[in-house]
Amino acid sequence: MPYTNEEGGLLNNFAREPKVYQAEPPTTGQKRTYIILGIAAAILVSGVVFVAFAVSNAS
Repeated sequence: MPYTNEEGGLLNNFAREPKVYQAEPPTTGQKRTYIILGIAAAILVSGVVFVAFAVSNAS
């Protein structure tokens, strides 16, 4: 592990830095998957809101 000696004999440890790489843009298939997951999440959230609203007015 890389470390440095400071004044007074204190050791200062540093974490290893991860390798840096260039991010690649999403492919057409990945974009389609993101859209499908977004629609599914919107349907799920609106369904939960509808159920909560229906239960709160159920008396």
